[in-house]
Amino acid sequence: MKKFFLWLMFIGIFFSGCSRLYNSNEVNLYDTNRVLTYENGVVEDVKRVVIKDDGSGTFIGAYAGTVLGSMFGRGKGNILSTLIGGLTGAFVGYESGKANAEELFIKLNNGKNIVVIVKGVDIIRGDRVRIIKDGYRVIRVEKI
Repeated sequence: MKKFFLWLMFIGIFFSGCSRLYNSNEVNLYDTNRVLTYENGVVEDVKRVVIKDDGSGTFIGAYAGTVLGSMFGRGKGNILSTLIGGLTGAFVGYESGKANAEELFIKLNNGKNIVVIVKGVDIIRGDRVRIIKDGYRVIRVEKI
């Protein structure tokens, strides 16, 4: 039983650091010492979207669930608990790998219309925003 709680604590700590806020002051090491560009505009519309798991959450969840499930039962009971643990872990990993995001429809100051999908921002229709980017890759969207 002690092992179960240790694994549960490990999984909780592992998944607690998986989110990245696009409107935060944190930057990646890759983005330092680079020339980035920015454009200003006005948000014309906001649509709520869900970003699907890229498969890593499902894989990690299935692996952890299989390991935890294998600790219970004997014989065919062990096989069943391992299978159920793996399937449950895959489902939990898939669901935790999803992220809520916003699809921002922005009219830039130069008249061009763009769409940017970001997570972790509190931007509403009518807000003036700055889009910081590296080519077509969005680094951050922030209110002005």
